Amino acid sequence: MDIVNYNRIAWDKKVDEQVTYTKSVSKEVIEKAKSGDWKITVTAGKPVPESWFPTSLEGLRILCLASGGGQQGPVLAAAGAEVTVTDISKKQLEQDEFVAKRDELDLKTIQCDMADLSRFADEAFDMVVNPVSNLFVQDVRPVWKEIYRVLKYKGVLISGFVNPLLFIFDDEEDRKGNLLVKNSIPSSSIDHLTEEGIAEYIKSNQTIEFGHTLEDQIQGKFDTGFMMHGFFEDDFGGSRPLDKYIKSLIAARAVKINID
Repeated sequence: MDIVNYNRIAWDKKVDEQVTYTKSVSKEVIEKAKSGDWKITVTAGKPVPESWFPTSLEGLRILCLASGGGQQGPVLAAAGAEVTVTDISKKQLEQDEFVAKRDELDLKTIQCDMADLSRFADEAFDMVVNPVSNLFVQDVRPVWKEIYRVLKYKGVLISGFVNPLLFIFDDEEDRKGNLLVKNSIPSSSIDHLTEEGIAEYIKSNQTIEFGHTLEDQIQGKFDTGFMMHGFFEDDFGGSRPLDKYIKSLIAARAVKINID
């Protein structure tokens, strides 16, 4: 199965359905950002600390990776950064383009896979902002390698990702408010399904998600050449059963170093 193309179509549908992560920021948020009052999230609700960014974003080259939806990119552009937003979903990118046109922002959008940034030169960016999205790729380590390549030396990666604990539970029971351990890690949304179940899942146009190990998520960064300089946890604001017991979203700040 072509996972990238499948999830592209599924995310286009999510935009049509106006799910949470496809809703662009308001004009009021952009106006505040233009005056220096801004914040972004890369998890669910907890904002990224101000200390993770330089004092001024003016002229900073930022790649918002797999970040369509009109949320992070427009805010950073309004704050003065030179922003490029990538996503596999054209409709997600259209959300960013809508905000850019509405609020007169200089912002570029490019449709591409987060694991293939070949259109960008080495060291093209000062910072990469990657909100929770690598759960949609089968292998996360190539993503870290591509980010490392396009970042300048001592460039900053701010990424959000999922604690794999979230994926060990039965999804249908989770939606009912029950925590029933069923899946191993690593795994995907369809690993445990029958052939008939897979066919039904594909027909429903739900995204296929992957539960990556923490070793791939964290040690994968170290192996690539990043040094971690910040870390926090977040949850879904009480909307998921697991929120009662542990925060299942993670954000990390890492810096590109030379490991040769």
